[in-house]
Amino acid sequence: MAAGGLSRSERKAAERVRRLREEQQRERLRQVSRILRKAATERSAEEGRLLAESEDLVTELQGRSRRREGLKRRQEEVCDDPEELQRKVRELASAVRNAKYLVVYTGAGISTAASIPDYRGPNGVWTLLQKGRSVSAADLSEAEPTLTHMSITRLHEQKLVQHVVSQNCDGLHLRSGLPRSAMSELHGNMYIEVCTACTPNREYVRVFDVTERTALHRHQTGRTCHKCGGQLRDTIVHFGERGTLGQPLNWEAATEAASKADTILCLGSSLKVLKKYPHLWCMTKPPSRRPKLYIVNLQLSRPGAGCDCQGLPGTPDPAFPFRRWQDPIFSLATPLRAGEEGSHSRKSLCRSREEPGPGDRGAPLSSAPILGGWFGRGCTKRTKRKKVT
Repeated sequence: MAAGGLSRSERKAAERVRRLREEQQRERLRQVSRILRKAATERSAEEGRLLAESEDLVTELQGRSRRREGLKRRQEEVCDDPEELQRKVRELASAVRNAKYLVVYTGAGISTAASIPDYRGPNGVWTLLQKGRSVSAADLSEAEPTLTHMSITRLHEQKLVQHVVSQNCDGLHLRSGLPRSAMSELHGNMYIEVCTACTPNREYVRVFDVTERTALHRHQTGRTCHKCGGQLRDTIVHFGERGTLGQPLNWEAATEAASKADTILCLGSSLKVLKKYPHLWCMTKPPSRRPKLYIVNLQLSRPGAGCDCQGLPGTPDPAFPFRRWQDPIFSLATPLRAGEEGSHSRKSLCRSREEPGPGDRGAPLSSAPILGGWFGRGCTKRTKRKKVT
């Protein structure tokens, strides 16, 4: 007799009964599912009785169906008619002009025009993976700030935007000319590596993607600090990690800006991640004192407390060109030292498309000739407006 008072044969018999019940439950679930797919007028009396006897299963299946439909609706990209679009554009423009302290939150949607995929769009990374399809790697060295990035920088220069909080790690806000003090890159920057052994942390801006050798919980880049010799690490915050670096995450400035904001403008984000950061939404304030919330996104966004107003496409505008030879990253970057040439194989940024990337094979940044030319792309986004309640 085994422990627990059951013999081996009794335990095996109990296991067979358990498996049989599970199979019967699965078969009942399949039957109920097939019946629910029929119109009510097409169901037989026997099928009606089966549904009446399976209320719990019917409730469960109907809940699953609602969740699938909700997910499908959130992934749809819907455009407003021109008249409604213009109304919302005017309303948003008025809100930007009248804001006393405007903070902009940006997501992957503002970089899709730079050929960087988003996450939850029809061709987004998570969407394709959920469908079992492969995700192609984008050459981020070819990406350049879009019309949206350049417009945000101009608005900041005009003192209409006080701070930018970004989920993106593509470095395009930095390259658009937005000052470091005016932005918080909550998930890091692919062009920045830091030495955490130095106090304060010592930053190294590079002209190439520093994340080639890094991954979740593995952040060392393989290069060392010029000052103390300590190992350098990337600044990326992966899903499942908590960002602890001061810069470029700049959480202190992000929370301070959110507390001062009377208007928040969200661009290109479903808010699925951002809404989990309560300090960004002033939820401790009474509803009447929370900032007005405007959302510009192709898909429905769910901030949890607020706002849904669709629209606002953009087109290329030569008034806000990105001139690669004026890219701030070249003046901010630290060149590789002798012997570090083989520490990466990623393509480096260059001041023109024909020129070899500065920093490649140890070339000093100053050796890159300055060539002209501008490059701008528009991106299609959607407006949403509503007060947070």
